[in-house]
Amino acid sequence: MGENEGKERVKDLAQGSLGYKKRRGALFSLGVLALGVMAAEMGGCAGPGDGRKDFDVPEFVLTYAENQPEDYPTTQGAYRFAQLVYERTNGRVEIQVSAGGVLGEEQSTIEQMQFGGIDFARVSLSSLSDFIPKMNVLQMPYLYTDADHMWQVLEGEIGDVFLDSLDGVGLVALSWYDAGARNFYSVKNPVETLEDMKGMRVRVQESELMKAVVEALGASAVPMAYDEVYSALETGRIDAAENNWPSYESMRHFEVAPYYTVDEHTRVPEMQLVSEATWKKLPQEYHEIIRQCARESAVYERQLWQERIHQSEERVRKEGCQVVELSQEEKGRFREAMLSIYGEYCGEYMDIIEEILEAGR
Repeated sequence: MGENEGKERVKDLAQGSLGYKKRRGALFSLGVLALGVMAAEMGGCAGPGDGRKDFDVPEFVLTYAENQPEDYPTTQGAYRFAQLVYERTNGRVEIQVSAGGVLGEEQSTIEQMQFGGIDFARVSLSSLSDFIPKMNVLQMPYLYTDADHMWQVLEGEIGDVFLDSLDGVGLVALSWYDAGARNFYSVKNPVETLEDMKGMRVRVQESELMKAVVEALGASAVPMAYDEVYSALETGRIDAAENNWPSYESMRHFEVAPYYTVDEHTRVPEMQLVSEATWKKLPQEYHEIIRQCARESAVYERQLWQERIHQSEERVRKEGCQVVELSQEEKGRFREAMLSIYGEYCGEYMDIIEEILEAGR
C-alpha cells in the first residue's frame, strides 16, 4: 500500500458505505433492546438460533480489522462488504469495521485471526508473505505488464490457486483487493531508460526486496523514513524516490521531484480474509453469501482506487510535472534486470513466475 495515503476524502463514491457505518451502532443497540422486550414478553422461548426467518436481531456480531483511514478505498470497500452481508442475511450477520489500525497492524491482525480473535480483515500480500512465503510470487517487481495483466492472473486459475493456498494457517481467502502500482520520481532528470537509473540515489522503504530491486537497476538504495523524503529530495540527499500516484500527490513530493516515470515496478495485491475459526462457526448457508459480498465489495474498492489515482494524476499534471510513460520494450529491459531477484526470492516457484510472465506477452 502507499504510505500515509487517504488524507483526501473519496466523498461521492463512498457516501453509501459511510452512511451504513453511522447507522450500524444504532441498529445493533435497537436490536439488543428489541431482543430484551421479546424475551420478557415470550418468556425467552425464542432466540437467534431457533430458525425463525423473521428474527431481526443479529445472530453473529463480527469484527473486521482495517489499518487504513476511514476515507481510504480499502476501508470503504470493507464498509460496503459489511453493508451487503447485513442486508443479504436479513440482519442476522453484522460485521463491525474498525479502521485506522484500531485492532492492530497487519502482522498482529493476521496472528489474531489465526486464533479467532479477529473475524475479518483486509491485508497486503507483503504482510501475508511472512506467514506464507509463496505469496512473494505475486509481488515480484515488473511481474505484470499492466493492471489488466494482474487482474487476468488474479481472477484466473493462478489466482484461484493462491486463494486456496491458505489451508493450514487458520485463514480463509474471500477476494482480491487493489493497491495500485508504485513508480519512480526524480529531482533533476527524468528516468526514460534503464541507463538513467545508474548511480542515482533512490529512497526505499525498510525492505530487503526493494533494496535489491533498486540496486539491480544500477542505482543506490537509501532506506529512509517516509516523513523525511520531502526534505531529502529538496536538499539533494537523495535523487529520487518511488511510490504510487496518491502518495506522490498527497505528500506534495511533486513540488521537489517533478519527473514522474510510470514504470509500475511493483503491484502488490491485497486479500480480504476471514478467520477459519469464524468460518467454521458460521452456518453453511452464509458462506456463499459472504463470498459473493466480498467479490462485489472488491469491484467497488477497485472503482474507488481508480478514481483516487485519476484525481492525483490530474492534479500533478496541472502543476506542470513531466510524466514519462515507459514503452513496453523499455519496461522489458527493466524486467530482465530482475531475473536474479526472482530466483533469490522465489526460486522454487519459477514455474509460476514463468506462467505469469507468459500470460502478459
